[in-house]
Formats: sequence, C-alpha cells, structure tokens
Amino acid sequence: MGAPPDVVIEAMGAALTAWQRGRARPQDYDGAVTEARASFARLVNVSADDVCVGSQVSALVGMIAASLPDGARVLAVDGEFTSAIFPFLAHGSRNIETVFVPLRGLADAIDARTDLVAFSAVQSADGAVADLGSIAAAASFHGVKTLVDTTQACGWLPFDASLFDVTVCSAYKWLLSPRGTAFMTVRPSMLDGIRPLAAGWYGGEDIWSSIYGPPLRLATTARRLDVSPAWLCWVGTAPALALIEQVGIDTVHAHDVALANRVRLGLGMERSDSAIVRVESPTAAAALASADIRASTRAGAVRLAFHLTNTVEDADRVIDVVTSAAAADGP
Repeated sequence: MGAPPDVVIEAMGAALTAWQRGRARPQDYDGAVTEARASFARLVNVSADDVCVGSQVSALVGMIAASLPDGARVLAVDGEFTSAIFPFLAHGSRNIETVFVPLRGLADAIDARTDLVAFSAVQSADGAVADLGSIAAAASFHGVKTLVDTTQACGWLPFDASLFDVTVCSAYKWLLSPRGTAFMTVRPSMLDGIRPLAAGWYGGEDIWSSIYGPPLRLATTARRLDVSPAWLCWVGTAPALALIEQVGIDTVHAHDVALANRVRLGLGMERSDSAIVRVESPTAAAALASADIRASTRAGAVRLAFHLTNTVEDADRVIDVVTSAAAADGP
C-alpha cells in the first residue's frame, strides 16, 4: 500500500466534511475524476481520450477477456499476478487457451499463433522488470495484441502506454492513491472491439443526461468503458497523481532504484533496475517485523518496495536488521 501524501489526506478530509454536512453533490466529484484521468494520461504518454477509469484491475482485464474470440490463444508469464490472468482462465468454456512461459522468454515466445500477450511491466512477486521494448517489437512484428498490467510500475518506472494496445493499473500502490481507483488505456483502433460489460450512466457521452432510459448513448472515447467512480477515492487520487507529476517520474525512478540498489549491495546482492528488492532469508521477515519495518512476504520471500517516503537511513536500517538476524541465526 502506498503511503498517502499530505495533499491526499487534506483533500479527502475536506470531502468527508462536505459529505458530513450535507453539502456534497454527486456532480461535484466529476472534477477529481477528470483531473486524475488527465494526470494519468500525461504520466503514461497517451491522450486522456484513451483512458477509462475503474476500480480494480481484474474488472478491467475482464472486459478484454470477454472481448476475445472463442478459441483465442493468450500468452502469459509463469507466476503472474492472478488479476492479470484469472479473467482469461475463467473463460475456459469458450476454449480460450492461456499459455505460460518464463518472463525472460516472453518476447521470443510470441508468434503468429498468439492472439494476445498479457503480462505485468513489473512482476509483483520479485520486482522483475519486463523487457518492454522487445515484447512490444515482437508483438508488432507478428500482429499480436498486447495487454500490460502496470500496477507495480506506474509511479516509479518511466512507461509509455502508447506502445501497447491496452494497459491497466491500480492506483493504490506506487501512485499513492486510495484503494478503489484504477485506469485502463486503450489504443483507439482497439476501442470498438471491446465490449463495455459494465456499461452505465457514467460511460454516457453526456454523463448527466445519460441517467434514464434508452437508447444506448455511450461516449465515443475510452470513457465509454468507465465504471461509475467511487467518489471519495477519486478525491484522493487526483492530488496524488498531481504530486507525482510535480516531482517527475525520472526523479522518482532515480530515487527509488538507488535505495533498492543500496540495500542489494549491502546484502551482497547484484544491482538491478527495479525499485523492488526480493530477500530470500529465513530470518528476514521476522526480524524486519520485530524492528517495525513494513515489508511483504510474497512467493516465499521478503519483498521490499522503496518509494518517495523512504530515505537512505531507511535502507541502511534494513541492511543492519537483515544482516544482524542472519548473523545471529548462524551459518
């Protein structure tokens, strides 16, 4: 979970007060959604017209899975986060085949038999960064559609969504937002082929005249795929993304990766290009918890994620705690 900046807490506090006093109106939240959509579009180098909003990755991926033809072949990564693959596996009755390969072999595995390659830009379990350029090039060469989950990437890794057909992102991690906001970018040439399974009033061409009766009148842009927003979550997401824009992704990237590599080197590991550090130690999880250092245990190892709130002192403390625990445990 990303730690919320002060501006997020302040914005949500003000919105809660307005709601409590009976002064909040549904349409008052549209500005936050619009601002967040525009910020995200700029962060990933696409037009705001190519961005739809939702609440979680699996629901967005589900629209893509439902839009595939029967018998489609999907190429995915071994050990992939399930929100990026369960929607395809759930369509087994339509004979959709999902094939899994190692991340390092993903680009080479793309061929003319593949209809869609679905993968995370950064793997959740260990922070491995995909070779985005090679995968995009291989998919383009073979005419294969691409879907990229950027949940563990957007907010610290420079990423160009225009290179891919579809990207999805939950904002509550590296984008420092409340849980309940997510984005999907859609290449314009893909839009007509995606079924708006959750079509509702918020996807209307004119939102506030789309709340009663037929005919179907969805927006002509990716907004047609919007899910009605969880209002207060978007109040927090807009300033969070604005802050990341203000700091700059290149600056965040340099800061985060430098701290991660400081820990890697301090623990006798090789440098990497990821802000996520995987520590395989039987004593690390308990030692870090005892020292009140927040870390996750994923896929049998400790996962540390370094971001804007972290300092060199934080990194050095991790090194001290992990090495001391390993020394106490003996050879």
